Amino acid sequence: MGRATMSDLALRRRGPLSSLIDAVYRHPRLFLALLLAPPLLWLGVIYLGSLFALLAQSFFSLDDFSGVIVREFTLSTWTQLMAPANLDVIIRTVLMSALVTIADAIMAFPIAYYAARYARGLMKAAFYLLVMMPLWSSYLVKVYAWKLILAREGIDTWVLDKLGLKFLLDWYLSLPVIGGPSLSASYTGTFIVFCYVWLPYMILPIQAALERVPGNLIEASADLGASPRDTFRHVILPLAFPGVVAGSIFTFSLTLGDYIIPQIVGGSQYYLGQAVYAQQGTAGNIPLAAAFSVVPILIMGVYLTFARKLGAFDAL
Repeated sequence: MGRATMSDLALRRRGPLSSLIDAVYRHPRLFLALLLAPPLLWLGVIYLGSLFALLAQSFFSLDDFSGVIVREFTLSTWTQLMAPANLDVIIRTVLMSALVTIADAIMAFPIAYYAARYARGLMKAAFYLLVMMPLWSSYLVKVYAWKLILAREGIDTWVLDKLGLKFLLDWYLSLPVIGGPSLSASYTGTFIVFCYVWLPYMILPIQAALERVPGNLIEASADLGASPRDTFRHVILPLAFPGVVAGSIFTFSLTLGDYIIPQIVGGSQYYLGQAVYAQQGTAGNIPLAAAFSVVPILIMGVYLTFARKLGAFDAL
């Protein structure tokens, strides 16, 4: 029997951990699989598993007499979801989400454009500070603060009264569709608070997209005789539009699923988040709550598909 070499003896003394390290080193794909296994396992079991469980619950039904969930496949819950009252909740929520997204995009674009094209040094640092600062405070504190501002005895009413314009607010609140006892208990108040809370999520993606617009394209457009309006319309806006769509993903989805703002600042009309909370809590109708929960998932699935085609993910 031949004499063992020093390298053979060294290999025999190495433990299983060293062998595993050698195997990982020789097979990069094995290293990648080990690296991604924990997060993918968490995503697959916890996140996707809960979504599939939620979807399965929506195909059960609630026995009206006993209040017990009947765990048999049925479409009766989805038929109940298509009732006019429930459809009104879905349409109202989608419409509010769309209006908040459009309003935030209109308000955010000039702010983001100034920060991207003109702000430098301390001014840009101040911009980031002012945009991010509202996100550092409590969500509930901001909502309750707006409730006090928009109340009938709030500062907005006081200012309009001092200016002699309070009659305009009274006339607006008397309108049958968008009015209410006060702005803090109306669609308008809900809209204002949504726009304020989600505005930073629209500003930052647009600002990032505008930062990536090459300055030489703007200079070339001016050299070719294009007016500032034409340059904005044909050069800046198309290149920054993916940032607008990226910001809309946040504002639209966050408005779609929120239930706290409509609960605190709003009228008696339900939104999707409130409907889910009410059905699984007060009513105890878990299948209908699950069906309501699936609706924003489906809507956002379609929305993200179109957003991806518009290049929104590249602007995030």
